[in-house]
Amino acid sequence: MSTRFVLKDHVNESRLVNDRLIFSAIFAGILFTVLMARLAILQVVDHEHFDVLSNKNRVDIEPLPPQRGLIYDRNGVVLAENIPTFSLELIPEKVIELDETLSELAALFSVSSEEITDITEKIKQQRRFRHVVIRERLTEQEVAIFSANRHRFPGVDVVGRLIRHYPHGALFAHTVGYVGRINEKDQARIDEKNYKGTLQIGKTGVEKYYEDLLHGQVGYQQVETNVQGRIVRELENEPSVSGQDLFLNLDIHLQRVASEALGDYNGSIVAMDPKTGGILAIVSKPDFDPNLFVSGISLKDYAVLRDSIDRPLFDRAIRGHYPPGSTLKPFVALAGLELGVVRKNTKTYCPGWYSLPGKDHSYRCWKAHGHGKVDLKQSLAQSCDVYYYDLAHVLGIDRLHNFLDLFGFGRRTGVDIPSESRGLSPSSEWKRSARNQVWYPGETLISGIGQGFNQTTPVQLAYATSLLAMRGINALPQVARGSRENANSELSLMPIKRDDSLPIVKTSNWQVIVDSMVEVTLGQRGTAKSVGKDFPFVVAGKTGTAQVFGIKQDEKYDVETLAKRLHDHALFMAFAPAENPEFVVVVVAENGGSGSKTAAPIARKMIDQYFGVATDEH
Repeated sequence: MSTRFVLKDHVNESRLVNDRLIFSAIFAGILFTVLMARLAILQVVDHEHFDVLSNKNRVDIEPLPPQRGLIYDRNGVVLAENIPTFSLELIPEKVIELDETLSELAALFSVSSEEITDITEKIKQQRRFRHVVIRERLTEQEVAIFSANRHRFPGVDVVGRLIRHYPHGALFAHTVGYVGRINEKDQARIDEKNYKGTLQIGKTGVEKYYEDLLHGQVGYQQVETNVQGRIVRELENEPSVSGQDLFLNLDIHLQRVASEALGDYNGSIVAMDPKTGGILAIVSKPDFDPNLFVSGISLKDYAVLRDSIDRPLFDRAIRGHYPPGSTLKPFVALAGLELGVVRKNTKTYCPGWYSLPGKDHSYRCWKAHGHGKVDLKQSLAQSCDVYYYDLAHVLGIDRLHNFLDLFGFGRRTGVDIPSESRGLSPSSEWKRSARNQVWYPGETLISGIGQGFNQTTPVQLAYATSLLAMRGINALPQVARGSRENANSELSLMPIKRDDSLPIVKTSNWQVIVDSMVEVTLGQRGTAKSVGKDFPFVVAGKTGTAQVFGIKQDEKYDVETLAKRLHDHALFMAFAPAENPEFVVVVVAENGGSGSKTAAPIARKMIDQYFGVATDEH
């Protein structure tokens, strides 16, 4: 029986080949469909996105930071300016290998490891699109070195900038303030869009208070760049708007006299125009050079300022707390007159001490043997403590507090410098809430002579003196006088800030106090009788001596054996002319001892300078 052998099955092979061809065609069709769909997405759906990415390879948006407004004194003298400089800067997001780049730059420019550490910390703290300064104030040689090596450092460039400079150094350090590098705290309060390209911001003084006015508006330029990021050409440009120039009420000549007159004493001087509230001079010593902070102060230099026992960074004019001492007495006397407790002829006997009824403790007068019988004018002229012990006792602390509140004691004046302190004008309610203690009658006596819990700032005392000089007409303290948009525009004066006039019922009481303060500077027994001489007008004033620490009843104040820092503070306040005030000055000389011997002669120099009076040395 024979078996049929099939060598080749054409039907099955043909079917297999056809199946494979069909599968390949379907698979190719699917791939083609996917490819076309992807192309459609890229070309249609995501076209705009990839077009932007493509353009970013050759087109970039560069911010144009505005030029910061200048600051002038009332005479047009520049107090804060902008000077040109070159700096080496990088943008972290454009740097490929950050650590390697910093290491190579350190070798090229001899940057220390400590500086590299600081730069690394700044990069971590800031947004990656922000410029980070590596080296400021490059020399021409350093600019040339980097230009020759620029191709090695993508994302790094030499940038020409204007940086802040204070030509008068420490003279206006606390009031004008200074700018510094923008940090995380600053970023939380600024409009980031408007500060693109800006590295510095006002940190203290009017630089901070008027930041919005001084900064200006950022501009932008659209530029075409090459592969290395170098700008090839400019495509579009929206220029920045410079900040406004700021003019202050400060007078550089008066400021300089104040600084020199205070000499080696720590303390403060504040001078103002009582009619407008304009601050004419405001000095806090010791001071410092604000230029140290502009480019970033070194840790070593900052430690010297921060750790100094004299606290040069502390603005004593607006934050220093001082017992007003006897400079408070004119206000206490006015309270007695206004509230009907005393009249101008009311006399009090001063044996050199005062005791509360039924108490043994004696409160001493500065004059050990007493002043005898004194009326109100004599009490101010001779600064009799016993008169004001008795007056304060009759008034009571709460009535006294409420009256002093009218003059701003214990309240911020609203002066246009940041971080002003409130001071302290005590009351029974304050002691109960702040210390959970009752008020004692003896504390009222001490408050009557400006001691005890009483704390005032120099600017607060100047404001209160201005109110007294103007018989209650209220012009609030103000450093800034006006602004202008550019050098060719007119000065726009700021409105005088006024508050309600003081509600003194009997206007003749003002004159009683003024006449008594004139007796201080002109009277035969006045405590500052040398201050009022040789003027073509009359000066009203009041000396003050504030204790730094308490003295027990059986102890004596021995200036010869006492450490300098425990000497009394010397104070003096004055206004002139007495009948038509134009000028108010307050002097606080820390540990100066006597208001009449130390502070009053300083005030005399200020008055001489303001009125241009040529007199012998006083």
